Amino acid sequence: MDRNSLNRLHDLTGRVAIVTGGTRGIGLSIAEGLAAAGAKIAVASRKEDACERVEARLRSMGGEAIGVPTHMGEIDSINALVDRSVEQFGRIDIVVNNAANALTLPFGQLTPEAWDKSLGTNLRGPVFLVERALPHLEESGKGAILNVISAGAFLFSANTAMYAAAKAGLMSMTRSMAAVFAPKGIRVNALAPGTVDTDMVRNNPPEAIESMKNACFMKRAAHPDEMVGPALLLLSDAGSYMTGQVVIVDGGLTPH
Repeated sequence: MDRNSLNRLHDLTGRVAIVTGGTRGIGLSIAEGLAAAGAKIAVASRKEDACERVEARLRSMGGEAIGVPTHMGEIDSINALVDRSVEQFGRIDIVVNNAANALTLPFGQLTPEAWDKSLGTNLRGPVFLVERALPHLEESGKGAILNVISAGAFLFSANTAMYAAAKAGLMSMTRSMAAVFAPKGIRVNALAPGTVDTDMVRNNPPEAIESMKNACFMKRAAHPDEMVGPALLLLSDAGSYMTGQVVIVDGGLTPH
């Protein structure tokens, strides 16, 4: 393999990616990475102003982008995201399910409403985004889905049980989708970050943040940009023989 062939492995020129939760943290870093690799990006998050800001940011980098306000807990909103992406770019090649809801309640205080809100955004929404985008992914010839889960899917998580349960469920769906979609030319993988320096992590008390940092071998939180390399591997031709896999990027948190 020569240098040009190596460079082409990560080249996403001409491909269209939907990135949910793409206006901050891991999602923003992945959106920027995909844009830098040549992809056209539909960035989705709940807040319209954040979508507009990131759309302008990606365009200032030389990329083609749109921001689409989307509530991942609402099926109609998910349908509108797919329709808007196809209307703008004519195709969908990549789906990155990164949006998440960090709602927590302790056992003994769980409510059906909280359950629906957590599982709706963290599990049902990603699954139905794939369902809605599936015809376009089938037409792609290079279809790739990345479900961003969490190292918490492998660990007990008493204080974030609903979140961890949804992420474990999304890991299971990743493997099932991979088996069914492989004959359609669509690869499906998951990325499991550990502690990453995002707003979600910063919303914890300082002592909890320190505990999360020190729980891994590397004794630090990741920068969101450290998720870009693994994401590009799973979404580009560099990972052309990878499907049904979970890449754990956690600084040595998860035991094996």
